[in-house]
Amino acid sequence: MINNKDLEIWAGFLLDHSLGGISTEDRVMIKGETVCWPLMAVLERRVIEAGGTPDVYLVPPNNERGRVWSATMARSGAKAQLEGAPDWHQERYRNMTKYVEVLGAEDPEQFMGLTAEQTQALAAADRPFADIRLSKAWVITLYPTAAAAEMEGMDFATYESFIVGASTTDPRPLLEAEKRLAPVVNDGKTIRIVTEHPRDGRELALELDISHGRACLSYGLHNFPDGEIFTSPDANSADGEIFVDLPVNYGGNDIQGIYLRFEGGRIVEYAADVGQEHLAAIIETDDGSHRLGEVALGMNPGLDRVLKHPLFVEKVGGTLHIAIGASYEDCYVEDPGSDDGRAKIEELVAAGVINRSAQHIDIVTDFRPGGCGRSVYVGGTELAPRGGVWEVVG
Repeated sequence: MINNKDLEIWAGFLLDHSLGGISTEDRVMIKGETVCWPLMAVLERRVIEAGGTPDVYLVPPNNERGRVWSATMARSGAKAQLEGAPDWHQERYRNMTKYVEVLGAEDPEQFMGLTAEQTQALAAADRPFADIRLSKAWVITLYPTAAAAEMEGMDFATYESFIVGASTTDPRPLLEAEKRLAPVVNDGKTIRIVTEHPRDGRELALELDISHGRACLSYGLHNFPDGEIFTSPDANSADGEIFVDLPVNYGGNDIQGIYLRFEGGRIVEYAADVGQEHLAAIIETDDGSHRLGEVALGMNPGLDRVLKHPLFVEKVGGTLHIAIGASYEDCYVEDPGSDDGRAKIEELVAAGVINRSAQHIDIVTDFRPGGCGRSVYVGGTELAPRGGVWEVVG
């Protein structure tokens, strides 16, 4: 059982830091499975106490992350059913002003075992609702469950202690290290990522154009815990090869040892040592899932244990991750909802710079000692991890 003091601290960070506080005008969606209820209950009460209106969305155990449809619909539903989300569901998302998603599954096996086509259909059906969520103030966090501890190969007490410790630590000090790198990313036109293939020792290089993007500093505003500096590349620009060594788990399925080769922005060859079929299901979802939507540096020195869950593994200080799929609009303009912002976004979409996809899947390379990462250059500036954060070399 997580003690009440930790739950209060955790909820306070989510509502006051991540979402910028709650007002009487706010309708806050609080989404998660029943197993996450201890944290959700504190969030609900604190929203009410602040004068806001909570919209508690309890997710059934056969539905990964509360997508518009469950695994049962994916397995048994017809195409017309999958495309027929009720109007009230969209209105529920449109009417909220802020969003908290508490990740954590009681029984992941209930949404595992889908075919590639079923997984792709679920992602496509949910994308419009994900887009609405991303246009609001939002944050996601991970609640510890016994099933997740088993997936990580950890005893539950150790796993719970690690998750709670990371989720009750003030994220604001992360900002200082990220600020030091922001000018490098903003001034850089390209990023060059060099990795080593572990089987044959080949040096692989991937180059991306980041001239259209801007540095986004991540210190608990959307993910909690957090710690990364990220941007979105030109979706047409990826050229070369990369090896991604750290394990990730999506939909209860492990993927590890990923090799990707790009030409003209597109993934033209791919392989995985573990979970090849799951990697294929991601990449073959749509045209956009053959391109990249993000490149980021993990900047959290406090995450000294690598978990498979993407919320944690991508934040580990000294790692780098790329995302297969959709770009982030706020990586190109400060306010995508403004008239100028919308005009710029439309221009970049028409040029193919911004990537649209039902997927956004982060995969992580380790640049710490023992990992397959070798070097990172932003423009002519070399970066390297030191003391759990990325810094300029020299």
